[in-house]
Amino acid sequence: MTREVPLDRFRNIGIIAHIDAGKTTTTERVLFYTGKTYRIGSVDDGTTVTDWMAQERERGITIVSAAVSCEWKDYKINLIDTPGHIDFTAEVQRSLRVLDGGVVVFDATQGVEPQSETVWRQADRYNVPRICFANKMDRVGASYEFTISSIEERLGANPVAMQLPIGREAAFTGVVDLLTRTALYWDVDQEGTEYRTADVPSELVDEMEFMRVHMVEKIAEQDDHLLELFLEGEELSIEQLKAGLRRGVIAGAITPVFCGTALRNKGIQPVLDAVIDYLPSPLEVPAVRGENPKTGAEETRGPNDDEPASGLVFKIVTDPYVGRLAYMRVYSGVFKAGENVYNPAKDKKERLGRLIRMYADRREDIEEVRAGDIAGVLGLKFSFTGDSICPPSHPLLLENISFPEPVIMVAIEPKTLADQDKMSIALQKLSEEDPTFRVYTDEQTGQTIISGMGELHLDVIVDRMLREFNVHANVGRPRVSYREAITSAVRNVAYRYVKQTGGHGQYAHVIFDMEPGEPGSGIQFVDTIRGGDIPKEYIPSIKAGVISAAESGVLGGYPVVDIKVTLTGGSFHEVDSSDMAFRAAATFGFRQAFQQGNPTLLEPIMKMDVVMPEEYTGDVLGQLGMRRAEVTGLNLRGNSQTVHCLVPLSEMFGYATELRSVTQGRGAFTMEFDHYAPAPQEQIKKFIN
Repeated sequence: MTREVPLDRFRNIGIIAHIDAGKTTTTERVLFYTGKTYRIGSVDDGTTVTDWMAQERERGITIVSAAVSCEWKDYKINLIDTPGHIDFTAEVQRSLRVLDGGVVVFDATQGVEPQSETVWRQADRYNVPRICFANKMDRVGASYEFTISSIEERLGANPVAMQLPIGREAAFTGVVDLLTRTALYWDVDQEGTEYRTADVPSELVDEMEFMRVHMVEKIAEQDDHLLELFLEGEELSIEQLKAGLRRGVIAGAITPVFCGTALRNKGIQPVLDAVIDYLPSPLEVPAVRGENPKTGAEETRGPNDDEPASGLVFKIVTDPYVGRLAYMRVYSGVFKAGENVYNPAKDKKERLGRLIRMYADRREDIEEVRAGDIAGVLGLKFSFTGDSICPPSHPLLLENISFPEPVIMVAIEPKTLADQDKMSIALQKLSEEDPTFRVYTDEQTGQTIISGMGELHLDVIVDRMLREFNVHANVGRPRVSYREAITSAVRNVAYRYVKQTGGHGQYAHVIFDMEPGEPGSGIQFVDTIRGGDIPKEYIPSIKAGVISAAESGVLGGYPVVDIKVTLTGGSFHEVDSSDMAFRAAATFGFRQAFQQGNPTLLEPIMKMDVVMPEEYTGDVLGQLGMRRAEVTGLNLRGNSQTVHCLVPLSEMFGYATELRSVTQGRGAFTMEFDHYAPAPQEQIKKFIN
């Protein structure tokens, strides 16, 4: 079976942005103009294609990234609409890992916002080439120039304006295409499906020529040959400029910026053309690298149907109609429905049940999926987000996706006995879907604890349990997920575990050194025993005891981080020593040593931006001061003030209501996790007591 669409005509792109910049609205227009929908969905009416979950439609936000396939000018576009809210950062991260290009949407009234910075840095990390779209050009306060300058200043990028807006704010009627020196106007009566070209209004000709020279110069700088021609005063052709810009975008050296208003159906088609003209096909992305799990050697696989197959599962969804659905990006080779495959990370064989071409929540079965494509897979039992899929004969382990740790937790319990079993199943399925959502049982209280990235994240989880799994649950108050650490080193802490119970007794003796580790180093265990004080076969049990004690915490049941534990000595008994005894000795010994190391609590510190009308600045700063916030900067734009600050998460509960009341409903804030820092002494004393 041959390819319907050649690989150089594929584009795997994501639409990424800050919350409320208009990603989903933009996606709806893309689907409408590419003929995938017969009417335009609206976020406000809850009729969008990609926001298909009930919670997304009610809240007007995107929660899960949705994958959609569509065609534009004989090119095939796999499009992923990602969430903007920081609580769903894992969705953005896993999508960027498998994308070849991105369209970053900015609200032209706000420019670069906090979450835009986060997604931009994530895209940098995965080397995703991108183009920008300044949306909401019809809104009061919208500014194309401000958006471009904020991309340059706040993101350190190299933006180049490709268009010039015609009219400002409510008078925004179209754009001037700087490449072709033509004006584009959209027909409002036809929902923007048609646009006409015309001569550039005479009052904009000088500005257009000035901006065009700047654009040509920026593009010429990307290519020595073009720069030479430009400096010699030659007129560069449109084809030369497009080719030079394409090379610059794929190299990540330059970012074209377009403008429009998705809600008013203006400016989307040029962005689609730019996706095809400037973003890479799978052939232009470096070959994927991985490790052969049998030999440990590094191998590469290119985007070629003839190479051995390799794919990465980047998302798991519990689908109400078909069950457990995995989204997979294929990097090389061909996967066929019904064939047996191998998951090297889990060392498990899997079977590809059905392969599905996704159209948000509608789907069609396909026989095979080839290099460069994205498809849904049914039938995978052991594979999770970040797992590699390959043929058993050619194993390849691709780099996994790393996710941030949860920072907030709540206790949850079923309302009735009937909900008990259903709740376990629901929590298991939801944690399979979302790598930043964790579930565990508190050993001291026996409670089920769920943890996630923020209050909204856990709200949505509890809401989904009720709607999708029909589980009624009582939820406790949110608690902050602290970390525990020591501040000074302790030496030669000995612990002897001795139990005598009829017959064999239990004996184990361990001696530890313990010291603070580097930030981010986790739990390090070093064995320095020489001369057989403790037989080698017991060392894994000692390590397991240390790790288990560190994970369950000592002060308040929070995980211990950044600690180095060195096993320096001990003794054993020929008959009474066992794995179990050494594991117990290590657990109790760890707790004893930890208490002697001046223990401290680390609290999550959030990076927060508060935006409000200027007249409320004093009141808001007063509020923030009472919440232990450290102000890092103030930005005034027009009559709205932005406060940038770092604030402990424990102080932020109930802040939304307080901010609304002090700003008469006109203030808004966004926050994301930044780092862990030592908590104040009073808080630590409370826990230790």
